[in-house]
Amino acid sequence: MTNVAENGRPVRDSRCEMTEIVLPSHTNQLGTMFGGQLMAWVDIAGSISSARHAGGVCVTASIDALQFVAPVKLGQHVCIFSSVNFTGTTSMEVGARLESEDPNSGLRVHVATCYLTFVAIDPSGKPRPVPPVIPETDEERRRYHEAGLRRASRLELKKALQIKRSLVP
Repeated sequence: MTNVAENGRPVRDSRCEMTEIVLPSHTNQLGTMFGGQLMAWVDIAGSISSARHAGGVCVTASIDALQFVAPVKLGQHVCIFSSVNFTGTTSMEVGARLESEDPNSGLRVHVATCYLTFVAIDPSGKPRPVPPVIPETDEERRRYHEAGLRRASRLELKKALQIKRSLVP
């Protein structure tokens, strides 16, 4: 049996597909979906992807970017596709793509893209190591590379904010 922690896991092992229906309680007075409800569903899909990759419980550390590109209307389906793009020592970037689906025609429209960071947690609640992710396709390698750039940017911003905070009385 191979040592997954040493050798890593392919992206495909972390894939999650969820479909939800947009009900009246999910919409605003215009009949379009609340962004917060969409975020909650993305968080669930991301949690599943990260747990599949890490082989256990993971918690949300951040939602890095959520860009809405089209509204989702009452009665439509929301299809959420997520997988691990990149791993650090204990953290993982999960990418999610959201599409609306018309239940009558089956027409799908890209409505949002999101990047989340999850941390694997041990039984005592402390961060624990995760296996590296193995991108196998050109698309997975592109997402891996871009996720590495986002991670470097996040770490640079964190460092800059810490320096600024130390200078402000």
